[in-house]
Amino acid sequence: MSILVVGSVALDSLETPFGTADDTVGGSAVHFSAAASLFAPVQLVGVVGDDYPVGELDFLRDRDVDLSGLETVEGESFRWKGRYTHDLSAPETLETRLGVFADFHPRIPDAFRTPDIVFLGNIDPRLQLEVLERVEKPRIVACDTMNFWIEGSRDDLLRLLERVDILMVNDGEIRQLAEDPNLFRAARWVQERGPSRLVVKKGEHGAVLFDREEIFFAPGYPLDELNDPTGAGDSFAGGFLGFLHDVDEVSSGTLRRAVVFGSALGSFAVEDFGVKRVAALRREEVAARVRELRHMTQFEVAPAAASSH
Repeated sequence: MSILVVGSVALDSLETPFGTADDTVGGSAVHFSAAASLFAPVQLVGVVGDDYPVGELDFLRDRDVDLSGLETVEGESFRWKGRYTHDLSAPETLETRLGVFADFHPRIPDAFRTPDIVFLGNIDPRLQLEVLERVEKPRIVACDTMNFWIEGSRDDLLRLLERVDILMVNDGEIRQLAEDPNLFRAARWVQERGPSRLVVKKGEHGAVLFDREEIFFAPGYPLDELNDPTGAGDSFAGGFLGFLHDVDEVSSGTLRRAVVFGSALGSFAVEDFGVKRVAALRREEVAARVRELRHMTQFEVAPAAASSH
């Protein structure tokens, strides 16, 4: 069994306070696959133009990512150019050229139709629904979305949520979706519309898991080296779902650990431009960082403080 990811495959040009990168391989499906493939076999569905340096994705093949669902069609690949200031949570889009991605409709190969887990990357919710029509009863369906779809395709997005187990968004997006500035009320509103679990990503400040009646918070890993936040959210999703596939269990405990693994993968992703750091990452490094996060957040309550009066 494997993880199916459907999303963008792009070329990104980036400006941050720490440097620049031109035409680096990226997109939601690439960042997700790079992280998830540390734990599980991945099947990728996407589209690129005939100008795309597909050979730069060989590291994914080496990690048991099946790229037979990646179409190459005549035309220009999806390109995004962005600039980050010292507020790394709010990139300025300088240029977006959709190219062949503008006409993308996911083609799911027969060998991809029985995945264990499906991750629907940040694409039009109508396309996300198309994917669910073409796969057979995955154990977990998780998806991402963004403000553009929340505002412009709300009805389609709400239909999608009825079929999703885990929604993964940032705190601004969930507030916009629920039309409620209170994060906890917004989470309950979303849960009432389909997803039993939500992961609210908070960038460098970590992530919050809403699991039925439980809430769990994992901090972000403090970094000395930070270059590019692009793809950190998709890397988080890859670590989260890759871990769940690896342990083959969904429980309160495994979900909590999955959030910590996701946080660790997101922290590695920002250390270099594009997908470079995660492409070179070893699973042992992830485990070491998870142990550090555990050590940073463990504490004991003094008996006097814990007692009731």
